[in-house]
Parts: sequence; structure tokens; C-alpha cells
Amino acid sequence: MISNFEIRARAREILGKNIFKGSWLYPVLIVFIIGAINGAVAATYVGPIIVTGILTIASVNYFVSLVRGQITPDAIGATVDGVKKNITATIIAGVLQTVFVTLGTILFIIPGIILAYSFSMVFYVLNDHPEMSAMEALKESMRLMKGHKMQFFCLGLSFIGWSIVGALCLGVGTLWVSVYSSTASAVFYEELVAADRGYFTVSEEAPAEEAREEETL
Repeated sequence: MISNFEIRARAREILGKNIFKGSWLYPVLIVFIIGAINGAVAATYVGPIIVTGILTIASVNYFVSLVRGQITPDAIGATVDGVKKNITATIIAGVLQTVFVTLGTILFIIPGIILAYSFSMVFYVLNDHPEMSAMEALKESMRLMKGHKMQFFCLGLSFIGWSIVGALCLGVGTLWVSVYSSTASAVFYEELVAADRGYFTVSEEAPAEEAREEETL
């Protein structure tokens, strides 16, 4: 697994140096729209629980596809593609994630935080594997994040300074910070998958390579 410094560097490389070019502005637009929808349903009780999962996987599909070079920044439709993959499992995963983390936080704060980071990859998993159920995706996220929760926590922590600077720019700058953070999170997931040879998205050539190595031994 590469360092957080390298993850952030990779994110900046993908987005480009000019923060006023389309490579930044289109993702900023997506972050703004998702934030606006979240804000619109925040006043309801059930709305945020249901909508959060849908909006999260929409964002995840866009940024993961961007990191993988599968789309250009102006491919805003990638957000809709993410939602269409398995909307039922997405909604259920969002509800279960909220329930588990809330219960963990109510009982003891620390377990709630640990659960939050254990489940942090659930929508990335569902995005790559829409055939999975919500519970399967939650379990797979926990497996993937075993031993990596602290690094992901520190990655998020590294954006606090940028968030403060963004807030000083009439709050508008936080949109750019969110884009930077979302891209870095997608890079983190890609590196997480690459480091885990047992994961479903790993090339199927791996077992064959291992077999050849055993034959030579």
C-alpha cells in the first residue's frame, strides 16, 4: 500500500494543476449538486438515510471511473450510471451503515468511529460488484479495511488544513477541497484493491502466475 503522500500526489496529477479548468470544475459541479440535494433532504427524518447511499454511490462511480481513466471529467452521466447498478442494495447498505455506526457511537464513541471506517468502502464495493447484497458489501468493506483504517483516517485528517483555507474563501473553496478529497479516496480504494490479491477485482491471471511459480519451485 502506497503512502498518503503518494495518494494525494496521484489525485493532484489526475485533476491537474489549474483548479479553474474543466478537470476541476466539472467535479466541483457534481460535488455542489450532491451537496445541494443532501441539504434539501436534511430537514426530513428518513430522507437523509435513504438518499445518502444513492448520492454516495453516484459520487463514488464518478470519481473511481475518473481515477481509472474510464471517463473524462465532463462525463457527469457517470453519476447516474452508478445509481442504476443496484439501487436496492445501495439504499439498504446506506440504512444499515447508518444504524450500525449510530448504535456503536451510542454505546461507546470509539466503536462507532471504528465501524464508520470499517464500512467506509461499502459503496466502492457495491459500485464494482452490484451483484452483492448490502450485507455482503458491508462485510467485504470490513475485510478490505482491516489494517488500513488508521491510514484512511489520517488521509482524511490531512485535508483539514485545506478545508480551513477553503472556508476562508467564503466557503466556496470547500468545494475544491471536497473534489480533491474524493479523488484521493478513490485512489486509496484502487490501491487497497491492488494490494489485496484475494479481492474480486484483482486480475484473474494472478492464480495462474502463482501456479507457474510453484511449478518452477
